[in-house]
Amino acid sequence: MTSPVSLTLRRPDDWHVHFRDGPMMEAVVPHTARQFARAIVMPNLVPPVTRRAQAEAYRDRIRAAVPAGVAFEPLMTCYLTDDADPAELAEGHRAGSWIAAKLYPAHATTNSHFGVTSIDRIARGLEAMEKAGMPLLVHGEVTDPEVDIFDREAVFIDQVLGPLLRRHQGLKMVLEHITTAEGVAFVEEHAPRVGGTITPHHLVINRSDIFKGGIRPHLYCLPIAKREPHRRALRRAATSGHPAFFLGTDTAPHTVDTKESACGCAGIFNAPVAMQIYAQVFTDEGALDRLEAFASLNGPRFYGLPPNEERIVLRAAPLMAPDAIDVPQAGRSVVVFRPDTPVGWTF
Repeated sequence: MTSPVSLTLRRPDDWHVHFRDGPMMEAVVPHTARQFARAIVMPNLVPPVTRRAQAEAYRDRIRAAVPAGVAFEPLMTCYLTDDADPAELAEGHRAGSWIAAKLYPAHATTNSHFGVTSIDRIARGLEAMEKAGMPLLVHGEVTDPEVDIFDREAVFIDQVLGPLLRRHQGLKMVLEHITTAEGVAFVEEHAPRVGGTITPHHLVINRSDIFKGGIRPHLYCLPIAKREPHRRALRRAATSGHPAFFLGTDTAPHTVDTKESACGCAGIFNAPVAMQIYAQVFTDEGALDRLEAFASLNGPRFYGLPPNEERIVLRAAPLMAPDAIDVPQAGRSVVVFRPDTPVGWTF
């Protein structure tokens, strides 16, 4: 079969991004806005976004960072804490201040120390969300230090998510940045009530890549990349055409000095290269005809939003993207993710 010289798709959406704030936000927002029409914005700032007014002000700052002439809409989320206010959650959703709420188990990832210590503590908030039709977005890892870091997603699914779904039977949920075969199976079993996002980096790296030739801090993220069989399960899920799986980059910028340190930050910045990598994965799997559903249709369907009418065009050519981007006001840079294998699409 002859490979196409170009690929035209409905403009996709990114259902999981980290923009940070201040100079970092101003530096990274244009890269997401260039590829995507909408993006669900994570609320793990310091302090976290827990109130409607905070979400609306943060949305305004993001909009101000979008380049002139570019149509891009940030979709905001609420950070769940142990004392989450059920009325604030429901009213914020009704008013359009936020589209969903994010569950971070306390100390699971970047700026998650404000997060939830026990699902029981947010039961009333989850009940309010259930009634309001407000989705729950989940970072699915236990934080018990006795559980191996490579097993934390599977244990969370077994010990937390299963009971949570049984307790709140009308609650919609997204298991974000799936990294395991167990995560894939959980989404498939509980769809369409449960959706799952898959990142570009988890489709192209496994845990061995983090240590290839030495420790590679720019490949360190949470949830951490798993064994090769799990990577293959993610590729099968993403390219299967199953409507419960959709695009979420989990692009997460950190400056070089905070990545290359004695206790480096978790996160991979992939916004400038995300669609190119997804296109290569779907090409490699012989599923290019299913990319538009994964990138542009399945997510809007889950959230009850219309798909975008605008189109984007990818060209069949070696990947052209910067190795790093500058954060001018901070005088620092952020490394852009690059797979070890060739990417034959550019944007």
